[in-house]
Amino acid sequence: MSVFSITDTRQYLTFQLGEEVFAIDVSHVREILEFTTVTKVPKTPDYMRGVINLRGSVVPVLDMRLKFGMTRTDKTVNTCIIVVEVSFEGETTIIGALVDSVQEVFELDPDKIEPAPRIGIKLKTEFIKGMGKRDDHFIIILDIDKVFTAEELTGVVQDIEMKMAGNG
Repeated sequence: MSVFSITDTRQYLTFQLGEEVFAIDVSHVREILEFTTVTKVPKTPDYMRGVINLRGSVVPVLDMRLKFGMTRTDKTVNTCIIVVEVSFEGETTIIGALVDSVQEVFELDPDKIEPAPRIGIKLKTEFIKGMGKRDDHFIIILDIDKVFTAEELTGVVQDIEMKMAGNG
């Protein structure tokens, strides 16, 4: 979905990674959890911190800082897991996105959103829906369905299922 397809005012949940503020459409957010014990799953990518038990379901927890090329997320009083619904290949998968802190939910009009910058062919920005302007700051609006590729999510989910079944 490009920024030009955002034609109505939407609500976004903002969160922080380092000094940067990101946002995702609240329609993808299931809940926000305090950082809890995450069970590491061997032989998974670095950004895959492990899994949590969410009311009987195994949910992979992915470190958003590592995914975006930053340092690993450290546990603080503000660190939390945003449980989101991600769609790929026609199916919805639940993942936990580990972030430094959650800020707020706010509405943003389409006229306050600009297209993602084009920074050459080496930097992939297809997971950025746009750049929201709020006060004098930019907020990077993510297309959560495109932050992790189908291959990454499929691989992580299959790895977890195999290891949980005792076949890994």
